[in-house]
Order: sequence, then C-alpha cells, then structure tokens
Amino acid sequence: MRCKFAPATAFGILLSAITLCAQLQHPASWRGAGAIPCVGFDGGMYKCPPAPRVIAVRAGHLFDSKTGQMLTKQVVVLSGERITEVGPEGQIKIPAGAEVIDLRQATVLPGLIDAHTHMFNQRKPKGTTEDYMLIAVQNVQANLRAGFTAARDMTSHGNGYGDVAIRDAINRGELDGPRYQVSTLGIVWGDKPKDPSVPVNPLAPIVVRNVEEARAAVREEIGHGADWIKLYPTGAYSFTPDGKDQYVLTYPMPVLQALIDETHRLGHKTGCHVYGGEGQKNAIIAGCDTIEHAFGLDQEQANMIIAKGLYYDPTIVRYTEPYIDDNDEKNTGGKYRIIPIFERAVTMAAATKGMKVMVGSGADGATFVHGSQAQEFEWLVKRAGMTTAKVIQAGTMTNAEALGWQDQIGSVEKGKYADLVAVSGDPLADITELQRVKFVMKGGKVIKNEMAQGAPKT
Repeated sequence: MRCKFAPATAFGILLSAITLCAQLQHPASWRGAGAIPCVGFDGGMYKCPPAPRVIAVRAGHLFDSKTGQMLTKQVVVLSGERITEVGPEGQIKIPAGAEVIDLRQATVLPGLIDAHTHMFNQRKPKGTTEDYMLIAVQNVQANLRAGFTAARDMTSHGNGYGDVAIRDAINRGELDGPRYQVSTLGIVWGDKPKDPSVPVNPLAPIVVRNVEEARAAVREEIGHGADWIKLYPTGAYSFTPDGKDQYVLTYPMPVLQALIDETHRLGHKTGCHVYGGEGQKNAIIAGCDTIEHAFGLDQEQANMIIAKGLYYDPTIVRYTEPYIDDNDEKNTGGKYRIIPIFERAVTMAAATKGMKVMVGSGADGATFVHGSQAQEFEWLVKRAGMTTAKVIQAGTMTNAEALGWQDQIGSVEKGKYADLVAVSGDPLADITELQRVKFVMKGGKVIKNEMAQGAPKT
C-alpha cells in the first residue's frame, strides 16, 4: 500500500500519521528478523518509535506564560506527545501505571522558542554540502538541549533549501531538534542588470530586479517548502560626518510591497531584516509581519508597528557584541557607535504599550554559539528594561503567536504539545537561570534530564 498525506495535514497529527503508515507498509524484503520495522520516506527500514506512554510531571513551580504568574505544586499529565491534564497536585489524579517525573525541586516552564536562528553556518568555499548539513544537525541538537523546543530559521546562509530537509527530518522523527519554521534562501535586491556571463548560484539568495521577478521568487521559495520569506529592505548602516546614523535603501517600495503581498496571498509570512531609514519605514508600511533588528527604530515607527499588528524581534545580543564596536572604531575612528542607538531603540520599544516584542537570538555559529541563546532573555531584561515575566512570555507565548502556533505550543495547557523545560532556581528572580536548563522534554520525549538523581551531566 502507499500512504498519502494532504499538503494541509495538521502539524499535530502529521508525525503520528507517518509512523502509522510506516508500520502498515513494511517492505516485502523484511523476513522476520526482529520486530516489524517502520519504513522511512526513502523506503529504508528503521526501528519503530515506542508506543505512546502516560507520564506525570510533578512540578514544584510552574510558570504560567499566559498570565506571567508562577504557580506552585502543579502536576502535568501527558499521553504520548500531548498534555492531557494540568493543575494543582490536590486536584489532578495521576493515572495508575503512569511514569512519574519528579521535578518538585525545580521550576518548570513551557519549551522556549527562538524566533531568529540560522541552523546553517555561513557557507564558505572550502566546505561541502555534506559538511554543512552535519554542522546544521549539530546546531539544531544544541538548540534543543538548551531548552529551545521550537524555532524559526531566518535563511540558510548560502545552503539552499537544506533547512527544509532538516525541518522535515525532525518532523519525521529521524533526528532530534526543535520544531522549525524555515525561510530557505532569502530574497535580495539587485541594483544592477543581470550579467548573463555569471551563472546563478542555486544555493544563494534569489536576486530580484523588478515586481515580476519579486513575485516569482516568492512563489519559487514557497514551492520549495519555505514557511517564511526573508526580506532585506535595508542594507548597511554608516554615519554622516556629524554623527547621524544612515542606512542604505534596497528594494523600491513597489517591489517590497509585491514581495509581501505575494507572500500573504499564498498564506505565508515575511520577516524583514532592517537597520533603519526609509527601508525600515517601508517595511512597516508594507506590512512585513516581523521587523528584525531595527537599530534606528523611533517612536513613530513603533506606534505604526503596533497599529498594524506586527511583531518586533530585536536580536539585541547579536548586535551589541564587541565586534560591532570594533567595526565602528575602524569606520569612524571611534567617534560614533551604533550600539547606544540600538539600545535606546529596543528600550523604547519594550516600554511602548502594545508592542509585541519577540525573543530571537540570531545565533549563527559565527559570533553567537548555538545552545547559548538564552543570553537574549538576560539582555532584554538588563539592557532593554523588560521584566523577567514579560521576557519569558515573549520567548514563549508571543513567539508562538508570531509563528501561528499559539494553539500548539507556548504554554503548558491541556491539548498542547508536551514541550517542557526545567531549571533549578527561579527565573523570575534570576533570568540567567534560563542559561542553565536542566530538563528538556519535547512532545513527551525526554531529551535531557539533569534533575534525575545520579543522572550524568551532559
């Protein structure tokens, strides 16, 4: 038999459907050597995953990401990959025979979400496709073990549609990693006519030069499996002689609007890499779903973001690292710095009522190491003035809403995926606790448990 799945198969049931299908169509080549195997999409056999189990997690403290409150003495019951019950230990009956995970000395939170990653390191000539695929696998596993059970990947850094392959392998259960939404190649502006003597690099961002090419590029990337379309409405920043920050405009407004409109027409979303200036304002006016970075964000633009229902993803650590000052020292002789301008923008945005601030790291294997993204939470508290509760909500519920997965992840609730993390201390008192995640569960599967007595430290 051959199993078929509609393109719109619900995310929540896809993996179960694939597993069931695999068990039903074991190959004729199997002759009884062990248990009936499952079959991969390529026809290869593998050991079937274990049957769904009932698990009860006892939580000494549980962060409610919908209210921002810390609850005490809670029980989370799950069957397979979904939460079936959650509430105070006096009200929730643990089913007979359930496996019990004791986290009564810990604080449990919903799985963290990183809204801006690059699972692939930047492609360089010396590496092969196989090299970079293996690096990406290592990176996504590091992210998961750090407590990020879901993520959005914002371009494959010159590695073509490799992020689609990684996302799909995770969804099929072939490797452990966060639940991903990916944006594949990205689309950039070409300000010069195409040189017919230069071959197109199929792994690099698509270059567009007019409205028709813009719409075609969106269709091509979505046709190859992109969840998001990554756009670049501004280029580099610099300073005028008197110290005013300025930014390079890329797409003309009609092209930017076409890119966003075509993406929305096809039921997808756009994320816009912007630093400031006219391109940044154009991105907001055109309705780009997430505004990324935005060094030169001002109050007027912040108000426009709120009015349009857009999201702001600052990636503050990535652009306050020492190399930024090194670049400014080189380019301005130390006279001007972008970091204070950026910090003021993020602080203003965080203080603006109604602003949907996301938590995205920009981790890319260059200056920001995969698995260390929880520093973003700390920086948003200490440099942008957000409260610890608000920043944890941003990295769970707000990010889930931006991804359109608010009914699946982002909080510990009945019916949602059993994506849980735990830390030893209280992250509301010390946000750096999120940099020391001790327990990770994704979809009911324990990925890491350093809380267990005698468990090896991994």
